Amino acid sequence: MALVEVRDLSKVFQLAESPFGGQRSGEVRAVEGVSLDIHQGETLGLVGESGSGKSTLGRLILRLVEPTSGSIVFDGADLLQANGSQVRRLRRDMQIIFQDPFGSLDPRYRVEDVIAEPLLLHRTAGGSLSRDGRRQQVRELLRAVGMDESAMARYPHEFSGGQRQRIGIARALALRPKFIVADEPVSALDVSVGAQIVNLLRQLQREFGLTYLFISHSMPVVRYLSNRIAVMYRGKIVEVGNTEQVIARPQHDYTRELLTATPEVAVS
Repeated sequence: MALVEVRDLSKVFQLAESPFGGQRSGEVRAVEGVSLDIHQGETLGLVGESGSGKSTLGRLILRLVEPTSGSIVFDGADLLQANGSQVRRLRRDMQIIFQDPFGSLDPRYRVEDVIAEPLLLHRTAGGSLSRDGRRQQVRELLRAVGMDESAMARYPHEFSGGQRQRIGIARALALRPKFIVADEPVSALDVSVGAQIVNLLRQLQREFGLTYLFISHSMPVVRYLSNRIAVMYRGKIVEVGNTEQVIARPQHDYTRELLTATPEVAVS
């Protein structure tokens, strides 16, 4: 069963003229005519080089960026026809893990407040809890991502990149979502730390029954985590298939280039 259905999705960015002279007017077709399904409980790996439109597609699916055309259906609801309050309710079930663990956490907030913020913003999903109730939820979320509750009173700058990403994952889980877009969540981390995060995501998927869109430029990491792979090139999906089929019998030249260009990474 498809949790997310995307049809003919496109995004065109208009370029403004430079105030310092020179011609920059025109448009960039970041995503062009993309159609794909993401099935309940699976990990769809979205792979492609930098600038291929992967992150834009992830944000379009969450309606963090408004599409130029196309349709998105999430859990039976038409996202593009939903009004503001409807989108707000749907966003309890769909969250994002950002690429940059350093820039995605507000440095003014203690970790407790960072993780509890979604509960306060979506009050019917937990913001009406007492402070003690929210603190208990934060403790449970920290334990789920492999961190101690002593982290609650500290600030993001006191942690390593891998620890910050764990905090970001805990925040994404706070509302118990069905669907998470993981946007290059390990690309800013050391290889060994990134491998730990990938394994954590796999564990959390089983524990929380999550569905992932896992965005990466690394074919080995996508292969390890994903049930299916979608290959993106210049704003278009050029190949989709079961992971082992795509790896063993790539149909598109660009997929073959990715397979030969990406070094193997040990994530087991």
